[in-house]
Amino acid sequence: ATDFTDILFGTPKPIHSRATLGVLREDEVNVVVRGHEPTLSNMVVDACMDPELIEYAKTKGAKGINVAGLCCTANEILMRRGIPSAGSFLEQELAILTGTVDAMVVDVQCIMEALQGLSEKLHTKLITTSAKAHVAGATHMQFDEHHAWDVAKQIVKTAIDNYPNRKRVKLPTKSTVGNMVAGFSHEYIEYMQGGKFRGSFRPLNDAIMDGRIMGVAGVIGCTNPRVTEDFGHNYIVEEFIKNDILVVQTGCGAVANAKYGLLTPEAIEKAGPGLREVCEAVGIPPVLHMGSCVDNSRILTVMTAMVEEGGLGDDISDLPVVGLAPEWMSEKAVCIAGYFVASGCYVICGVDSPVGDSKIVTGLIDNFWEEQVGGKLHF
Repeated sequence: ATDFTDILFGTPKPIHSRATLGVLREDEVNVVVRGHEPTLSNMVVDACMDPELIEYAKTKGAKGINVAGLCCTANEILMRRGIPSAGSFLEQELAILTGTVDAMVVDVQCIMEALQGLSEKLHTKLITTSAKAHVAGATHMQFDEHHAWDVAKQIVKTAIDNYPNRKRVKLPTKSTVGNMVAGFSHEYIEYMQGGKFRGSFRPLNDAIMDGRIMGVAGVIGCTNPRVTEDFGHNYIVEEFIKNDILVVQTGCGAVANAKYGLLTPEAIEKAGPGLREVCEAVGIPPVLHMGSCVDNSRILTVMTAMVEEGGLGDDISDLPVVGLAPEWMSEKAVCIAGYFVASGCYVICGVDSPVGDSKIVTGLIDNFWEEQVGGKLHF
C-alpha cells in the first residue's frame, strides 16, 4: 500500500514543516484532515489551494484557507507536501477547543466518538467521509474517488460557510510551533549516502561496524491517554541518540518528537559523538521521519537493504535494531508489531500487555516466535 501511495502521489523526500496547535490560524478558514485515507486528504489540500475557493473565503471575512493535518493523515500530506501537523491522536479534541477549526474531515480509525458532542459546543463541522465509519450527528459527505475533486471542493466550501459562525477563539499564546524535517523515504536514505550514482547502504553499515553508530531503533506508534502524553517517545529517543543510536520514526510518535524539536538538524546537539559525526557528514537529523503509521514497510525495506549490503549478518534478526511502540493504543499497532517480529525484529510495546495473564501466549510471542522467525515481542 505504501508503494502504491508513492506511485500515486510521489515518493517523499526531505521537506521542512511544523507541528503543534500553533499551526492553526485565527484569521483564516481552518480545515483539518485526519484519518488514514491519503487520496481524500490530498484532494482536500488541492481544494484549499483553489483560487476560486480562496476568493470565496475572503467574501466571508477570512484572509484565506489554511489546511492542517492530525494523526496519520497529517503525516501523508506532511511527507509529500509540507502541510503542517496540528498534533497527534490525543490533540484531536484540543484542536476543536481552540475554536478555530471550521471543519474537521475524518475517514477511518483513531476517530474519537466524543468529537461530535464537542463540535456542537463550539462551531466546528465534523464531516465524516467513509461508508465504513459514520458518527451520529455529524455531517456525512461520502468521498468517491471517481468524483474526488467535486467532493473535496464541497467539503472546503462547507468549512468556508462555517467560518462566520465562530463563537470564541483561544489559540496557544506562545509561538511554540515545532519545526521539523520530514520525508525520509527508504529511497532517499539510500540516495543521501552516496548520491544519484553511488547511493547505497554501505556507509550506514560501515558506521555500525566501526562503532560510531551502535544500532538503529524504530520508535513508532500512537499516543496513549493512559500515560503522560509524549513523555515515553521523547525520553527514550533522547536516550537513544545520546548513546549513538540512529532513530527512525513513523506515525504519531514522529509528531510527538517534532513538537520538541527532535526532528531538526539542530537535534545533533543532543547526539553522542559517533552519531553526531555521521549526521554532520551526511547532513541529516539524528531522528528520521519516515511516514505515517502505516508506512512502516519503509523501515523493513531499509533493514533488508542493510542485510543485503553485507557485513552485519545474514538476516534481519542479526542486525543491531529494535522496534518500539512506547504508547501504543490501537490494534493496528500490535498488527505492525506482529509483522516486524515475523521479519526477525525484536519489538517492545509499552503501556500494558493485553495477554499478560496468559503464560502460554506470553511464552509463544517470546520464546517460540524467536525460535521460528528470529523475532520476539515484549510488552
